[in-house]
Amino acid sequence: MPSAHQLVILDRDGVINHDSDAYIKSLSEWVPLPGAIEAIAKLSRAGFTVAIATNQSGIARGFYDESTLQAMHDHLQSRVNAKGGQIAHIAYCPHGPDDHCDCRKPLPGLLAEIQEKLELESLEGSWMVGDSLRDLQAGEAVGCRPVLVKTGKGEKTLSRNIGLEKALVYRDLAEFADWLCDQQQIIPQP
Repeated sequence: MPSAHQLVILDRDGVINHDSDAYIKSLSEWVPLPGAIEAIAKLSRAGFTVAIATNQSGIARGFYDESTLQAMHDHLQSRVNAKGGQIAHIAYCPHGPDDHCDCRKPLPGLLAEIQEKLELESLEGSWMVGDSLRDLQAGEAVGCRPVLVKTGKGEKTLSRNIGLEKALVYRDLAEFADWLCDQQQIIPQP
């Protein structure tokens, strides 16, 4: 069973792959950010459990269906596996902002799903990496340590400088993964 301190939860669009205001609607539109696949594999190889929590309201809006989303996630998994890593679970919210679900970030429902799937008592001390304030808010609601990356919407989020008091800020997922793996070598986690 993984330790919460060894869990890294990632947002998807803008953190792992390029984001689009027109939504990522097909496998051909799903393009990883430079170094992101390698960063996930590096974390995994270093003993971290990696999970993903992603809002996918494009499903509710009719831009793509769940089988298309599954194809994107299968492709992501295979790319990470090819680099020697793995993703423990991908939680997604298919709802729109007006659907009143409990899983759409900034609500912590996706993180609760990850906690349940990974059989963790809590997520206290886990890492939540995102490019928007709502990612960090979802993580903080369940005790995750917030990390903002400047990719995707990250620069815009950083320029607002609201709600980021506790957040660590990194250029991208690769820079965060390098830092976290270096920290683990300095101070082994329990």
